[in-house]
Amino acid sequence: MSWPGTRPIHGDQVHVVTGSGVMVFTGDIQSVGVRRDGHGFVELTLPDADPQQRRVLGGAKEFEYRMYRGGTMVYQSPALTVRQAHRNETGALVVTASP
Repeated sequence: MSWPGTRPIHGDQVHVVTGSGVMVFTGDIQSVGVRRDGHGFVELTLPDADPQQRRVLGGAKEFEYRMYRGGTMVYQSPALTVRQAHRNETGALVVTASP
């Protein structure tokens, strides 16, 4: 599983691995591949429950993640470089990254 594709993948838990360790996010999670200016990116949308997790992920240079739905892994990312992290209109954390 190297790229999520342009159809959103939904999950209820994600394990994000950074140089600082593993963070677990639980809730409504979405991963989708997007193209901008001829480049491919992944957008990972996470519930923004813990400000410390947001700071760590937003400050990370690289990360990988494993997404689960009902305890079953539905997607595993390659190593990704963080390009942007921001909150969307619902308050969720959106991390844009590329391989």
